[in-house]
Amino acid sequence: MGVVPDPTADNETSSTSAARPTAETAGSTAAHRGGTPTRSAAVLPQPDALSEDALVLGLDVGGTTIKGEITDAAGTVLAVGTMLTPQGDAAFEAMGVLGDQLLAELTAEQRGRVGRAAVVVPGIVDTVRSIAVFSSNIGWRDFKVGDRFLDRWGMPVLLEHDVAVAGWAEWRVGAGRGYDNVCVVILGTGISGTLSVGGRLVRSSYGQVGEYGHIPVRADGLPCPCGNTGCVETVASGASIARAYTRRTGREISGAAEVFALVDTDADAKAVLADAVDALADGLIGIVHAACPELIILGGGLAGAGAALTEPLHQAISDRLRLVPAPHVVLGEFGARAGLTGAALFARQGALT
Repeated sequence: MGVVPDPTADNETSSTSAARPTAETAGSTAAHRGGTPTRSAAVLPQPDALSEDALVLGLDVGGTTIKGEITDAAGTVLAVGTMLTPQGDAAFEAMGVLGDQLLAELTAEQRGRVGRAAVVVPGIVDTVRSIAVFSSNIGWRDFKVGDRFLDRWGMPVLLEHDVAVAGWAEWRVGAGRGYDNVCVVILGTGISGTLSVGGRLVRSSYGQVGEYGHIPVRADGLPCPCGNTGCVETVASGASIARAYTRRTGREISGAAEVFALVDTDADAKAVLADAVDALADGLIGIVHAACPELIILGGGLAGAGAALTEPLHQAISDRLRLVPAPHVVLGEFGARAGLTGAALFARQGALT
């Protein structure tokens, strides 16, 4: 069995891994308590899709690196680059610099064909007001993105949540294409994902997607940074798997990849991973009953474990079902490129449809 990539390296899949929105931002990131929900981005005018000859710029911002590409309609990469992600608001200047560098690699004719850009970021994102509300891993809070990239690059720029875009891309053009009812689970430092029901992406009134990692599954479990106890993330995230193995054995390891590599020969690794799969199945079972997805697609760092993860998770979900059919559990097609692939597709189409 191959070694799964280190899931703690470069993604913040959970948007509430250290804090909730402040009172000052609650109006833009959640329904008003006891009042009228905030306006959904879905009711706002959406940009038209670009022409086939247009190029697009996509940036995928992670906790460690910012990845960027300029691509054509066929997905051919014309410029590619990465940059370390600075902490705090400085990350947005780094995004701008990387975009500048990619655009500078084009010919004048190609530069004139770049019709739109998409920047996808982690954490809590208010896409309606173009605010990066909060990122625990990178450390920004309430950063008004607004027109800063439009003014800098001279083109329309869309802002979105990284998991929303990655999950949407896997559903529309990846492992979930052709299916109307799909749950995408991104497994890494945190756990979150998307849900598509009846051919529509399900989102909150402020654009948030599924916080699967913060479904409580262990009443006597570990405290979660979100403030709850026994959340899925405290058992099934990459970091939690590594910590659980160390607690059980006293041996320090580099990450969840090492636990997966030992599963066939180490009883402790097998037990830790079985517990993680059970927690994930417990968290997803309510979603399966409520929405009856045909597919569960696994993405993120932990998905690199392949059949060592998909097969026991499918079995664990099947064992818990009595009334609805068990969904197939498959790996995503784009792997670590899901965010970039989604950013390019989002920039081209103009909306997550």
